Amino acid sequence: MTSDARPARPSTPTEIRERLTDAVRDGLPAAIADLSRLVRIPSVSWDGFDPRHVQESAETVAALLTDLGVFDTVTIERAPLPGSGELGQPAVLARREPRGGRPTVMLYAHHDVQPPGEEGDWQSPPFEPTLRGDRLYARGAADDKAGVLAHVAAIRALLEVQGSDPDLGLVVFIEGEEEFGSRSFEAMLAAHRELLAADVIVVADSDNWTTTTPSLTIGLRGNAAFQLTVSTLGHASHSGMLGGAAPDAMLALVRVLASLHDDDGAVAVEGLTSHTQEVPPFTEVRLREDAALLEGVSSIGRGEILHRLWAQPAITVTGIDAPSVQNASNTLLPSVTVKISCRVAPGQSAREAFMAIERHIRARTPFGAHVTFSAVDLGNPFLVDTSGWAVDDVLTAMEEAWGETPQLTGVGGSIPFIAQLAQTFPEAQVLVTGVEDPETRAHSPNESLHLGVFHRAILTEALLLARLDGAVSLP
Repeated sequence: MTSDARPARPSTPTEIRERLTDAVRDGLPAAIADLSRLVRIPSVSWDGFDPRHVQESAETVAALLTDLGVFDTVTIERAPLPGSGELGQPAVLARREPRGGRPTVMLYAHHDVQPPGEEGDWQSPPFEPTLRGDRLYARGAADDKAGVLAHVAAIRALLEVQGSDPDLGLVVFIEGEEEFGSRSFEAMLAAHRELLAADVIVVADSDNWTTTTPSLTIGLRGNAAFQLTVSTLGHASHSGMLGGAAPDAMLALVRVLASLHDDDGAVAVEGLTSHTQEVPPFTEVRLREDAALLEGVSSIGRGEILHRLWAQPAITVTGIDAPSVQNASNTLLPSVTVKISCRVAPGQSAREAFMAIERHIRARTPFGAHVTFSAVDLGNPFLVDTSGWAVDDVLTAMEEAWGETPQLTGVGGSIPFIAQLAQTFPEAQVLVTGVEDPETRAHSPNESLHLGVFHRAILTEALLLARLDGAVSLP
């Protein structure tokens, strides 16, 4: 045997677990280096940003998957956007067929990122990965390029320990526009349904309970986002000459928006439902820390805090088109537009929720003001069926990798494409994992990845893949 020959393939489950643990540990520097290289590409998928960066990011991901040498095919694909002849952002698709009756697992993540925001709000450049303590700071370092590299590193470890020819079927789907609403996702599924078909789907785009305790996400809220325009006048008028008699659009809009919540901040829209579920303890102190509530500011809503975040609807005004304070003149505004986001509790469709809000607004618009709804974007919530065998496998893999009992959690955010995956592949078991933690600050300045969480997330997935390959029986 030459010095660089592959070690003998391990023969017992215990030996495989030990070798996987060593392989993940030894491969972590390479995974971090690859992640840093990917993070340096500013792959913002939003309109107004250079799409060449998203293409470069897709090509880099495709090269990482090709270099693994295990896939029958690796391609970069685009799918049409609904209602137009344009194509969405590039996704990377890879597949390896199963053998010997083993299942096929799809590994999902996304390589596009949110805009960085104001660079001055960052302690280090947003697209220059910077290590401070045990965290790697950069836009996309956690959400979700770490998910991409978790898949790559887990497969690397499996191949090193199991050899280059496992029986497990592998599909990798690295999306390129998740942060911009996954607009071509449904068309991508339709165009590549056979290539993407799998028995188990691992979505690495969620978070963990703490940096030392893992989570399996079993519930996600949906989203009903739209633009609301309130109009009262045919043109702007002098506020001194006509104010007090002619209603301006801002007055009407403020009255409408105020009606969406009770005095305690709970949603007050008839027809929006909550989901009944038990939640783990979560203190007001932790909420204040996580949300950075200012001194004297209280929380809103009713019920246990995590029930408010995971299982109740929430309505937020996320943008207003109106004159800035600096540019404001003494005029009655004829029309004002706002963007509203409603997080929809599990168990209710996003369309049903939107219709409830539309009814509420039309019934409570004062002064006969005109209202129009536009740019409606709907994504359904999702509940994981926890009775499947794959859930038991991943929970055991998590406990093996982390040394802690995992939490079953909900997420207040939305990943609408998971419902689309479940609809397209109804027999597949969906597992929502992640590389984030409460300090990650995804979408915000100073986003970061905890490298210990990254390490344990890779090991979890490597152990899960070994289990699905039939190489290790986890206790």
